[in-house]
Amino acid sequence: MTLDSYVPILFLIVLSTLFAVASIWVSSRIGPRAPTPAKLTPYESGIVPEGGIEKQRFPVKFYLVAMLFIIFDIETVFLYPWAVAYDNLKLFGLIEMGVFIAILLAAYVYVWRRGGLEWVD
Repeated sequence: MTLDSYVPILFLIVLSTLFAVASIWVSSRIGPRAPTPAKLTPYESGIVPEGGIEKQRFPVKFYLVAMLFIIFDIETVFLYPWAVAYDNLKLFGLIEMGVFIAILLAAYVYVWRRGGLEWVD
């Protein structure tokens, strides 16, 4: 392969980077700036932060549930390409996806029985 075959890829990278930077710059220049007390309040948990929070630690359960969500979410992403290519895969594809779902279900049941999805002990 020559260097000329990589020119379209380089052009696409440069073009997409310029578009992203230009979009952020334009939105920062023409976007409205009207901070109000209601806009500055925390919205995710509804709890107003107190001082000294930087010394407080999150429980390990929080991280375990977050990692489990990411793992199961990424594994289910594999269902879409399988569904698109299902006509070409025939019975073999059906058996393979059945094995995949069985392994995923076994992992889910294992985590559930071990209490990995419980917030309180």
